[in-house]
Amino acid sequence: MTQPLTIEQLLERKETLKQRKKRSIRLRVDSLNASIVIEEPSRALALEAMEMASDDMKSDLADPHIIYQCVVEPNLKDAELQKAFGCKEPIDIVGMIFLPGEIGAIAGHALQLAGYGSGVSKIEDKINDDLKN
Repeated sequence: MTQPLTIEQLLERKETLKQRKKRSIRLRVDSLNASIVIEEPSRALALEAMEMASDDMKSDLADPHIIYQCVVEPNLKDAELQKAFGCKEPIDIVGMIFLPGEIGAIAGHALQLAGYGSGVSKIEDKINDDLKN
């Protein structure tokens, strides 16, 4: 069973928590038969994307926005890459490279890196589920 987090434990971890670096992961993109590296979005970027997702006029831009900002390998912001693909807007590169389903999946992985939608679960429900099984 998970133990409660104490003040003492937080104080012991203070420096580590304050110096926490952005996490990154490598993802395989099947349609490209290659991998990419994404890093976790800042809180501001995640909130901006969530706000876009709730706006009917901008909802289709939320996931590409996250991907454009969070993919670090390859650098989607490279002007030469965007020019070669004929992008009218820099963010257009996302839709030109990735399949629609991949866009949602990649954005989801980026948000999970920042703790959105994962990493925290209700202990009571988990205990109850374990007892039922």
